[in-house]
Amino acid sequence: MTTTNGSSPLDVEIGALQGGSADLSQYAGKAVLVVNVASKCGLTPQYTGLEKLQEQYAERGFTVLGVPCNQFLGQEPGSAEEIAEFCSATYGVTFPLTEKVEVNGDDRHPLYDRLTGFADAEGHSGDIRWNFEKFLIGRDGQVVARFSPQTEPESDEVVTAVEAQLG
Repeated sequence: MTTTNGSSPLDVEIGALQGGSADLSQYAGKAVLVVNVASKCGLTPQYTGLEKLQEQYAERGFTVLGVPCNQFLGQEPGSAEEIAEFCSATYGVTFPLTEKVEVNGDDRHPLYDRLTGFADAEGHSGDIRWNFEKFLIGRDGQVVARFSPQTEPESDEVVTAVEAQLG
């Protein structure tokens, strides 16, 4: 299944967490797990599993892309510097993080416009339900899987989908 308008989610512009462009086009030809993240959420410990995926598969053409969002009970209130420091110091995060964006509503970032039309295994499409909802973009730039916020990054479901994209 392709994104709703046939364009790759990686064809949009988004800023990097600490200034400049995150330049999503650099991920063309890679598998990318896009995750809306938050530092003060009950699911925040998923950063550990996301970092393990990054470490395990980066050399095979994979990256996690963290997208901070403060839309769910204000659970990502920090500045760019505070978010970066928290992720690095607390979870040893090495994967890239974008600027803080909105994933739902009238101000939804164009990246999420392209992602939210894809349904997960239970048939949910549309608005992001909570922090740590995950989208896997295949090497061809199209969304190939969507995972609920509660799906752990190291679950068989996620690992199998990632490995399928890496050949």
